[in-house]
Amino acid sequence: MKRPSTIDNQKSTIQKSSPVRVLIADDSITVREYLKHSINSRPDMQVVAVARDGEEALRMVQMHHPDVVSMDIHMPVMDGLKATERIMAEYPVPIVIVTSSWHSDRDNLFRAMRAGALTVLKKPPGPDHPDSAGLMAKVIDTLKVMSEVKVVRRFRKPAGSPIHEAAHPKGPVAYSPPQGVEMVAIGSSTGGPPVLKTIFQLLSSDFPLPILAVQHITAGFLEGMVDWLNKECPLSVRIPRDGEWVQAGNVYFAPDNHHMGIREGGLIFLNADPPENGLRPSVSSLFRSAAKSYGSRAVGVLLTGMGKDGAQELKEMKDAGAVTLVQNKESCAVFGMPGEAVKIGGASHILAPEEIAAWLNALAETINGKRIGE
Repeated sequence: MKRPSTIDNQKSTIQKSSPVRVLIADDSITVREYLKHSINSRPDMQVVAVARDGEEALRMVQMHHPDVVSMDIHMPVMDGLKATERIMAEYPVPIVIVTSSWHSDRDNLFRAMRAGALTVLKKPPGPDHPDSAGLMAKVIDTLKVMSEVKVVRRFRKPAGSPIHEAAHPKGPVAYSPPQGVEMVAIGSSTGGPPVLKTIFQLLSSDFPLPILAVQHITAGFLEGMVDWLNKECPLSVRIPRDGEWVQAGNVYFAPDNHHMGIREGGLIFLNADPPENGLRPSVSSLFRSAAKSYGSRAVGVLLTGMGKDGAQELKEMKDAGAVTLVQNKESCAVFGMPGEAVKIGGASHILAPEEIAAWLNALAETINGKRIGE
């Protein structure tokens, strides 16, 4: 009998790669079984454990070492927020929040993301519901993608520490003030909401520029994120209408399923053009319009996220004379989008979120006629 060659063995090894190991945490047996059946129907995925509450999820993570966790928020004994905090502090693993309570429990959803959860998805209804198959496919695909994210340990704050506090950076930030800046464009994806909160929370209340932002987020969660940011930050955060004129000190988020751009003079436009990089809204669309309409009078900021959306267009902004800020690898949940921008020479500065806020505040001081550090 012919013995398999080394090449044959290598091919066999590649073809038999291990499936993604999933832990499901949900207090509903119906939901657990539906998720388990759907995930196990994929040859590249396997449910290795199920948990009925957050405390059990914590034990199961320790026992089974899953590649990714599907986590509900409302559960007995220990809820999904506390379970996420404990898991990310003790046994860090990618966590995807899968919930039906995005309207009723927005604060805890975004606190879970601040604790380290990578994204939030709608929980699929029963299999007879017309939207169920699409939502389930989204959950499974997201679990698969997020299983590849390299997460880091998140140390928990002492009991009683305010969750809304953000630390101001110590010491001066290297800064060369550009002249004539009139707007800021920001793009973020996986892990973005808590980073946006950190930056916006640290900006001065008299910030003199409009900020346009694209955040990749599951349809239906944007309004909750905007409400959350409005409560936590000194600036006014809103979802604009097509044809709205920007105002200083306002943050405008591209609405669900619409690209957003800006024209000369500060006119926001929305459209339903085809997705870019598989996404609508796309960061690429926003940055391209900023480069075209404002050139050196814009600042571009690219934050944590998978893929490369916005990276090439950030370089276009830089080539047009804009200053471009990219989140550093150490603070990113995923260094995909920022990393791609760095790779192609699109970053003027690579900074932590607190440093980005300090840089923008220094810019604001020069615009407002103050001396830096005054």
